[in-house]
Amino acid sequence: MAKNEIEVVRHSLAHLMAAAVKSFYPEVKFGMGPAIENGFYYDFDLGENKLAPENLKEIEVKMKKLIGGGFKFERKEVGVREAKTLFGGQFYKLEILDDLEAKGEKIVSLYQSGDFIDLCRGPHVDAAKDLPVDGFKLTKIAGAYWKGGEKNPMLTRIYCVAFSSKKELDEYLKQQEEAEKRDHRKLGKELDLFVFSDLVGKGLPLFTEKGATIRREMERFIIDEEIKRGYRHICTPELAKVDLYRVSGHYPYYKDTMYPVMKVDEEELILRPMSCPHHFQYYASRPRSYKELPFRIAESAKLYRYEKSGELSGLMRVRQFCLADGHIISQKEMAEKEIDGALDLIEFCTNALGLKITRDYRYRLSLGDRNDEKKYYKDDNSWDYAEGVLREVLKKRQAEFFEAPNEAAFYGPKIDIQMKNLYGKEETAFTVQYDFVMPKRFELSYIDKDGIKQEPVVIHRSSIGALERIIAFLIEHYAGAFPVWLSPVQVKILSVGESHIEFCQKLGDELKLAGIRCEIDAADETLGNKIRKSAGEKIPYVLVIGDKEMAAASAKSSGEPMGDMLAVRDRGSKTARQISKPDFIAEVCAKIKNRN
Repeated sequence: MAKNEIEVVRHSLAHLMAAAVKSFYPEVKFGMGPAIENGFYYDFDLGENKLAPENLKEIEVKMKKLIGGGFKFERKEVGVREAKTLFGGQFYKLEILDDLEAKGEKIVSLYQSGDFIDLCRGPHVDAAKDLPVDGFKLTKIAGAYWKGGEKNPMLTRIYCVAFSSKKELDEYLKQQEEAEKRDHRKLGKELDLFVFSDLVGKGLPLFTEKGATIRREMERFIIDEEIKRGYRHICTPELAKVDLYRVSGHYPYYKDTMYPVMKVDEEELILRPMSCPHHFQYYASRPRSYKELPFRIAESAKLYRYEKSGELSGLMRVRQFCLADGHIISQKEMAEKEIDGALDLIEFCTNALGLKITRDYRYRLSLGDRNDEKKYYKDDNSWDYAEGVLREVLKKRQAEFFEAPNEAAFYGPKIDIQMKNLYGKEETAFTVQYDFVMPKRFELSYIDKDGIKQEPVVIHRSSIGALERIIAFLIEHYAGAFPVWLSPVQVKILSVGESHIEFCQKLGDELKLAGIRCEIDAADETLGNKIRKSAGEKIPYVLVIGDKEMAAASAKSSGEPMGDMLAVRDRGSKTARQISKPDFIAEVCAKIKNRN
C-alpha cells in the first residue's frame, strides 16, 4: 500500500477510535486525531474518568465491530457558524473553528461515519469495510497538553499502530519488542549508567561511575583527535550576558528555548544555549591575520536548552548537554576544503564508534526558504552560494544525501547527520553548517596579504554531537555490549572461593597498571551466579580464578613452560579459553588502543 493510502487508512481509523471511545464515555470532549508515522493518535478529555491499559482492548474490540457495521465515510461542507452550532459543548473543536475563522475560513468540511461526526479535511476511505480489521493495535495511553501548551488542559492521548495487513502489524510489533529490549532508558538503568532524580530536576541525568567512564573515554577521544587536526581546544563560560545573544540574533526570537534571564548586580545573565558567540569573542579578542586562517576552535561545551516536559526522553532529549562543538573561521575560498575536512572528522569518529554511513546514518542537506524572511536572514546570493558549496562537497565525496527544504538555521544552510533510533524516529546527531551571517553581526575580520580588512565565513560543526545523545545511540546500537575501549568495566575477575581473593586482588592491580579497567567479584556466592551476573553486565572478558589458576602462577614462578595461564571467558561465549597472562594483557591493550 502506498504511503498516502496507508495515511488515509490511519486517519480513518482515528475516527473509528473516537467513535468507540464515545460509546464508552458519552460525555467525552474530542481534541485532535492525526495520522503519524506507523499509526495515529487521538486526544480526549474524559473528565474524571481515567483509562487503564485493559480499557484499550475494549476500545479495540469496539473498533473492529464498527468496521463490520457497514457504514460509509460521508463528507459534508458547512459554514463555520453552522459547524459551531453542530459542535456545541465540544469546546476543543470550537477553539479549532475559532482559529479557522480568524484565518478567514468561511466553509469547513466534516466527516460522518455512522453516528459519529468530526471536523476534518480528509480524505478518508469510502467505507468502514475498506479498513484492515486485523491490521491495527492500540498500544499505549499518555498525557498530552492541548495544542502542546503546558498552560493548557492535560488530555488523554491514545496511540494506535496501523498497517495494511496483519503480517505487517506483526512484523512491526516484533521489531518494537526487540527495540524495547535495547532501549537506552531501560539498559541505562540495568547497566547502572545513569539515573534521574526528581529533586535534581527533569531532563538532568546523573551519570554513574560507569556511565561517566564512557563519557570520559568519548571526550578524551574526540579532544585528542581534534587537537591532532589543528583545533585550538578552549574552555569558555556557561553563562553570558543577554546582550551576546541579542547581537547573534538568538534573543529574543529564540528565547522560548532558553532559560530565564538572571539579574546579577547590574548585568542580565543567561545560561548559554550555544557556544558559538563565545568562540567569536575569543577570535575577536585581537586582530587576526590571514596567516592564522583557517582558525579552528573546539570545546566540550556544556549547553542549556529548555525542552518541554513531554519532549524529554532519557539521554536523547535533555535540558543540559555537553556538545563536542567547533567553529572554523575561514576565508570564503577555503570553506569548501574546511567543510570537507569536518566531514572527514565526522566519518573518522563514526567509524571508531562502529557506525556506518547508509546503514546507521545518512546525510541531509538542509536548505533555507528564500520567501521566509522572518525565519531566514535575507541575502539570496549568499544562500545560493552557501548551499552550492555544501552540495558540491557532498557530490565530490560521492556521498548519498537528500535535500530538505526549510530545515536550515536562520544564519545558513547545513549538512545534518541523521540517525534513526530503534523506534524509527530520525534525529539529527551532528551538523556541519555554512554561516555567512554571524561574521557580519559580530564584525569578525582578518587582514589579508595586501593589508586589507576582510570578512571571513564561519563553519559550525560538531564532530560527535552531544555526548548524551551519542551515548544513547551507542547503548541501543550495541544493546549495552560496548566495544572494549568504551566498556566501563573491561575485565571482571571472579574468585572461586575465599582462598583465591588475595590472588584476584594482585591480578587486578596488575591489570590496572597496564591501563585496563577491571573489577573483582569476591562475593560469597556460587561461581555460576557470578558468571551469570557478569554476563548480564555485558563485560567483555571474565577471568575465573581458582586453584588451577593459582597453581599455574606458582608453576610460572618455578619456571615451568605452561605456567601463568588464565581461563578467559569472552563475552557471549559459554566456554573459557586458555591464554597466558602477558598475551591476554597485550590483547586487551591492543583493542583499547586501536578502538576495535
